[in-house]
Amino acid sequence: MLFKLFLPFAFGYFLSFLYRVVNVAIAPDLVREFGLNANQMGLVSSAYLLTFALCQLPLGILLDRYESRKVSAALLLIAALGALIFAFASSAMGLLIGRGLIGIGVSACLMAAFTAYANLLPSQKLPLVNGLQLMAGGLGVVCASTPVQWFLTWGDWRLLFQGLAVASIIASVLVYSLVPKYKVSSNGESLGQQLGALWQVIKHPRFYQIAPLSVATQGVFGAFVGLWSGYWLRDYLALSESQTAQIILTMAVAMTAGFVVLGALAAYAQRYGISAHIVSVSGMLVYMCSQWVIINEWSQWHHLWWGLSGFFGTSGVLMYAYLSQSVPKNLVGRTNTSLNLCVFVVAFACQWGLGVVVNLWPSNALGVYPQVAYATAWLWVLGLQALALVWFFYNAFLGKLR
Repeated sequence: MLFKLFLPFAFGYFLSFLYRVVNVAIAPDLVREFGLNANQMGLVSSAYLLTFALCQLPLGILLDRYESRKVSAALLLIAALGALIFAFASSAMGLLIGRGLIGIGVSACLMAAFTAYANLLPSQKLPLVNGLQLMAGGLGVVCASTPVQWFLTWGDWRLLFQGLAVASIIASVLVYSLVPKYKVSSNGESLGQQLGALWQVIKHPRFYQIAPLSVATQGVFGAFVGLWSGYWLRDYLALSESQTAQIILTMAVAMTAGFVVLGALAAYAQRYGISAHIVSVSGMLVYMCSQWVIINEWSQWHHLWWGLSGFFGTSGVLMYAYLSQSVPKNLVGRTNTSLNLCVFVVAFACQWGLGVVVNLWPSNALGVYPQVAYATAWLWVLGLQALALVWFFYNAFLGKLR
């Protein structure tokens, strides 16, 4: 059963991350063809994040009322439609609508899998299976780097998105036909009752004490993985397309490893009474330090520091498992999607907001912005993470975190 359960969800999540980060590779083509500035490029790319975020709360209710396979399969067809609209877009508005529909379509790929795993598998298997699921997303980032760059040497971005539309349809069929059925645990609750339970999740002290740090780091990490890492490497460091792709590949491989290794480390640490949130916060501290080194150019070992940022940028994901253990099983879907909502709202704000800040400086004739524009933008979002870290330690020192 594990194979039939895992493979379809893993393929869907692979596509979800590929959609999310592919604009890193195709951004120069979109800028040239549609004349987009940094603000517009940030908005087009972040449309995926906004619609993804808006889907999370209703998605949590749907996943607690209906089987994950039905919800995910239906939404993946919307992703296919969005990919086709994006592929045939003739204006920036077409790109925006396509990206928005893609965000809706893949919004259930991770949460549907987590909910299905929680309902169908023994609890002791969840850390490993969840880690493997996240690894599948990391492989999507890997494919969005050098492999996509290679594809673009003989095809174009429009053909790429046509292929992704076909792949989304295949994923939908696999999820619906292969994933085992299970009995939902909503127990006939009305929509109003479920919304009330959702509010109980959001106002839970452990949620609002811990979530901000996880949300801030994941949101910033998502903004850079999804778009701005490419701009930094190409424009700030003046690296070639191939060099940029290689460094992003290093970050993607490290990210894939981080999902699995940190998940396994958290599971191992729990045997000795060390909570998953301690492992998570330690990793997030390393991630923030790696950003500081990159911004200040303290080292020319780009592969090392971008690799570290990719590996430890996944640390915030450990909070999903930690928070899920704090609620009844029938609220797991809403707990996960509430956290996911916050993550993607911040990712949207950062991905678009970075473009707004960068656009405050004029670009040159080639559309390249000055280094100070990128450095200032990144320092702002690093400050956001620092504030969230202060909030976490404030609650920790008060003894509110157990």
